[in-house]
Amino acid sequence: MQNRPTGIAPDYTLPALVSLGVNLFLWLAVIWAVAGFGAALLVGALVSVFIPRRKQRR
Repeated sequence: MQNRPTGIAPDYTLPALVSLGVNLFLWLAVIWAVAGFGAALLVGALVSVFIPRRKQRR
């Protein structure tokens, strides 16, 4: 094994957030197709409300 210095790890924050957005969109589309627009709207509103509350608890 060689004793090379380790480099800086790449920052994958932006790709992770883009993937999260795409997945959220697809899940809402599936909910819309299965249960209707109202259910997808309700789930989106609940996510919109609970994400800031979770962030405030930390």
